[in-house]
Amino acid sequence: MPTVRGGEARALPAAEPADSAAREFAFSDADFRNLAQLAYRFAGISLSESKRNLLYSRLSRRLRSLGLNDFSEYRDLLENDEREIENFINSISTNHTKFFREAHHFDHLRTHVAVPFTQAAAASGNRRLRIWSAGCSSGEEPYTIALVLKREIRNISGYDVRILATDIDTDVLNRAARGEFAGSAADEVPKPYLDAFARVGDKVSMDGETRALITFRRLNLMDEPWPFRGPFDAIFCRNVMIYFDGPTKAKLIQRFVKHIRPGGWLYIGHSESLIGAHPGLQSAGRTIYRRDG
Repeated sequence: MPTVRGGEARALPAAEPADSAAREFAFSDADFRNLAQLAYRFAGISLSESKRNLLYSRLSRRLRSLGLNDFSEYRDLLENDEREIENFINSISTNHTKFFREAHHFDHLRTHVAVPFTQAAAASGNRRLRIWSAGCSSGEEPYTIALVLKREIRNISGYDVRILATDIDTDVLNRAARGEFAGSAADEVPKPYLDAFARVGDKVSMDGETRALITFRRLNLMDEPWPFRGPFDAIFCRNVMIYFDGPTKAKLIQRFVKHIRPGGWLYIGHSESLIGAHPGLQSAGRTIYRRDG
């Protein structure tokens, strides 16, 4: 989502046609198959034939930027340049997200994670809370998580609360870490949370306390092992897995389960579903799952 991706960097949508007769670069069946295989190999992204024209459109920009003559030269480059693999994944990723997207998840986060946490912390003294935004894209999702936690957990700086935000796309991660957004990004943010935004010209920026709760890090969800152990009280992986095939998706879900504490939560996207049995997870509402225990 993608961190892969991940809310949320995403693989190519189905549209964006290109007229093959007017193409600047020849784009053969072999070119498409090879690049689709690389997308699957490096990011778990499954590209169907319907994505052919959009793949051409996105990658033609890289060919122009690199001064290459055709896709065979670009394929050779990908086989020998790890840095270009990163640019390749960035190019074929689409990022669409907003603050408080799929608001019922954040209502649930408030009532089933943040509020119980404060109650348990008062009773037991355990002040550790960990949440992972897997496929964080340009940052709206983890910042929304932070806003909810900050509002419900008074004096949050006195608690051990951290949000890990990961994505495979380095470009969106850099933007997310800055915490700056177009002014219109805050239009749909509920009023109780608006005090965390400062308006600077035609942009808004997150306040320091909110930003301090989040660690942004590049991660390919296909990497093994992941460079952390958890456990997490909640994982958000929304509108990422829709572009994975069935085996990749099933394997990823089981890896998530191992990183969620017993009784913790998994939030997935509105266009996604968990097909078949997933040991350790129970449905707890619309696109919300709880780990057994």
